[in-house]
Amino acid sequence: MAEYVGAIDQGTTSTRFMIFDHDGAEIARHQLEHEQILPRAGWVEHDPAEIWQNTQTAIAEALKKADLTATDLAAIGITNQRETTVVWDRRTGEAYTNAIVWQDTRTDKIAAALTEAGHDEVIKHKAGLPPAAYFSGGKIQWILENVDGVREAAEAGHAIFGNTDTWLIWWLTGGPAQDGRDEGLHVTDVTNAGRTMLMDLETLAWDDELIALFDIPKQMLPEIRSSSEVYGHTLADGPVGGVVPVAGDLGDQHAALFGQACFEPGTLKNTYGTGNFLVLNTGTEIVRSSNGLLTTMGYKLGDQPAVYALEGSIAVTGSAIQWLRDQLGVIKAAAETEDLAKSVEDNGGVSFVPAFSGLFAPYWRPDARGAIVGLSRYNTVAHIARAALEAVCYQSKDVVDAMIADADLELEALKVDGGITANELCMQIQADVLGVDVSKPVVAETTCLGAAYAAGLAVGFWNDTDELARNWSEASRWSPEWDDSQREQGYAQWKKAVDRTLDWVD
Repeated sequence: MAEYVGAIDQGTTSTRFMIFDHDGAEIARHQLEHEQILPRAGWVEHDPAEIWQNTQTAIAEALKKADLTATDLAAIGITNQRETTVVWDRRTGEAYTNAIVWQDTRTDKIAAALTEAGHDEVIKHKAGLPPAAYFSGGKIQWILENVDGVREAAEAGHAIFGNTDTWLIWWLTGGPAQDGRDEGLHVTDVTNAGRTMLMDLETLAWDDELIALFDIPKQMLPEIRSSSEVYGHTLADGPVGGVVPVAGDLGDQHAALFGQACFEPGTLKNTYGTGNFLVLNTGTEIVRSSNGLLTTMGYKLGDQPAVYALEGSIAVTGSAIQWLRDQLGVIKAAAETEDLAKSVEDNGGVSFVPAFSGLFAPYWRPDARGAIVGLSRYNTVAHIARAALEAVCYQSKDVVDAMIADADLELEALKVDGGITANELCMQIQADVLGVDVSKPVVAETTCLGAAYAAGLAVGFWNDTDELARNWSEASRWSPEWDDSQREQGYAQWKKAVDRTLDWVD
């Protein structure tokens, strides 16, 4: 029997392929960044063809590093940046336009019009989401209305939609039909479908009323499947180099919840990536938020009942560090931020609110824009760097407080994962800001691990979630060092800064 499981992590800034053994330990990986296309203010795009090419290269190179072949893989799982919208021609495999990324705000007016027309409550009730530019439904509508020929192609059955999970599964399992070979599978899972504003959380099906609100031809939409089942197989002559089951599909934050072994109601994790995403397992119960959180899918394993979650989505955390590097040029590498921030005792009165795409949970204010406030001539780039790290942590506190209120939660410790968790200072600040311990697992890349777990369960590589839970172990723990007064003063300064960002965009 094959001894490993592979996972594709198609993220906002890069694509990687990782290989895991039965203990959930990493065997090999290869990762490639893709271009961030910024055509105008508020627009963020990716080239779907570049993403597919990078995926193929990442798979081949990771297998090469591990000296493995397709026969060594029991299954492949996929996790992906959610909401990022691709519309392509199923006859050719060519995208009609660049992918519209989840951070893109061009559909603000579509979301606002839905609210003004009184449709926000039905969308919230059925889909668990507020009308917002964040989600895929408005992005599909924008492409249909603004890219020549797409609506006609969609009505004819040629133009199809998918988030990047669907795009990659379609290519891995065949791509365009040719030479007697069937077309690739046009499928997604419940966690990705649940981020479109088009799926009913109760029925786990595309909802005709929601689809009509966005004027989307229903035949564009992929088939909704569970998060863990065999969807199809890779091509013998494809990038994997053999026939392997494609058997797991989870949006990135759901995959991280799964990889963190948050299988019981009341367990939660915080993933630190381009943005921050806190997800709380609420079990088989749909919990409606009263505090600005999203009611969303947790995961669904085959024929088992769906597991639901509350989520707090934060648009800009790690990408604020990238902004300091790429747009301002004040650092040469993201890792420099920690030493720079450590060189000062505190933020020197500076707060940085990176509302580059507006503010997501729990505020949901598309009118907000980024601000660095409290500056004096005393301040240096070190204070701004520290304020950027604090922004990661204070935005997370905003969401944790909302979760505590919604779910009557008593938080004892916060499980964390993702790239920024390598920053020891940031994790210490997070513990200080929250007043609880912060715990990091041995395998911090839990997004990829969760996709591997879902795929492995589908083919019997792992037996059940109890076996997966036994794989989890702690690598690091940070405990609070601030007193209550320092914590309260810091948070008051943060809230004051947030107020300054509001009502900026008319």
